[in-house]
Amino acid sequence: MGGQYRITGDKYPRMRRPRRRGRVVLAVVASVAVLGTAGWGTLQLIDVFSGGDGDLTSAAGSQPDCTTRPTASPAPAKALPAPRTLTVNVLNATTRQGLAKQTADELKKRGFRIGKVGNATAQYDKKVKGTGILLGPATALPVLATQLTGAESRPQADRRGTAVDLIIGDRFRALNPKAAADQALTELTAPQPTPSAQRKNC
Repeated sequence: MGGQYRITGDKYPRMRRPRRRGRVVLAVVASVAVLGTAGWGTLQLIDVFSGGDGDLTSAAGSQPDCTTRPTASPAPAKALPAPRTLTVNVLNATTRQGLAKQTADELKKRGFRIGKVGNATAQYDKKVKGTGILLGPATALPVLATQLTGAESRPQADRRGTAVDLIIGDRFRALNPKAAADQALTELTAPQPTPSAQRKNC
């Protein structure tokens, strides 16, 4: 070979491929994009399986949320007198004859003691338009009230003993069925659940 391309001496020029820096940069950018997409997809999956609230700490296995909540425990039964300890005076304020005795006989079958049976006093005679009126100590009235629905209870703070008055009114038809009255009495004296000690739900 001659001219300007003639090779002289014992050394030859090294033939190298030009460096393609553009491809390297493109590959790096593509890798970062792929990793970013994969990371975003992973976060979305964690959000879905953790309930959608975005709490990644809980989804990653942190301690569960132990919230303190009140528990219900039975309260002591109410201190109410038993029917056998109550003396009921049955007084008729209506114009229907024999209603007081009929009601008194039924109450006796249900375990109540029976006191006076007859007509109501002038204060109430033919003046009670509702089912009836219950007069007596505050602790005794709820027990008798389980036997008839709609009667008005009027506690008397100065009333001594366990005697109560049942004044029968115009709307009275009959005592509650015995099964229903017994159920109401059971619920009245049964312990009621009340919030008490605190416990943790984990």
